[in-house]
Amino acid sequence: MMRNLLIISNWKLNGSKYLIKNFVSNISLIVKNYNFSIVIAPPLLYLDYMQYIIQLYNCDNYISLSAQNIDTNNYGSFTGEISAKMLKDIGIKYAIIGHADRKVFHNENSSTILKKFAILKSEGITPILCIGETKTEYQANQTIVICIKQIDNIINNFGILAFKNTIIAYEPIWAINKKTVINPIYIQDVHKAIRNYLMKYNDEISKNINIQYGGSVSNENILNLLKQPDIDGVLVGRASLNISNFIKMLNVVNNFYSC
Repeated sequence: MMRNLLIISNWKLNGSKYLIKNFVSNISLIVKNYNFSIVIAPPLLYLDYMQYIIQLYNCDNYISLSAQNIDTNNYGSFTGEISAKMLKDIGIKYAIIGHADRKVFHNENSSTILKKFAILKSEGITPILCIGETKTEYQANQTIVICIKQIDNIINNFGILAFKNTIIAYEPIWAINKKTVINPIYIQDVHKAIRNYLMKYNDEISKNINIQYGGSVSNENILNLLKQPDIDGVLVGRASLNISNFIKMLNVVNNFYSC
């Protein structure tokens, strides 16, 4: 079964109005020819401006936007935070939660992720739920156990149907910002294990859920990743910030899926 292919570009703490306009103006020349979906996650500050530029270049049917993070509250005395309700107000369709950066640098735990997941669902915004293991857990052959534990965190609190209109991004913490990606066959095995686990609860969700891979994705490895039957797209970080490089990556994907 061919699920909807999704390429997600996470800019992290990078970007400017100049970069956004240059990025969108260049990608607008080719994006309408693609048969897959593109989601861009700029810093929260630039979401509204990027939405404007995407509409200016008539790309709003081809490019969607994602927040990189949200608060666990929708309103109140939480200085400096952004709520899911605010994101919905400006038309944002996706939000990344559970990203390794948030776990490592901001000490986010399973309880925090649960709250963010719930609030996104209540506002009708699609969560991009990042799961993955540390290097110690990987070396101890605990990858599948850890991923299932993080999935169970959702199932045990909200039920399997919560994974409808949810994206899972397998993102091994130890593989981020490395020069080489881990073996695509290994990644496929992890994705397959995740899908098989979900199948125990609901066959339809298992078949239809989009499971991404994130971790040092590049022009050199993206094709071998997407050849795997259970990898439904990629969460790209630094490699997507260079527009010419990102366009090359998109063209590689498009050529493969147009064959």
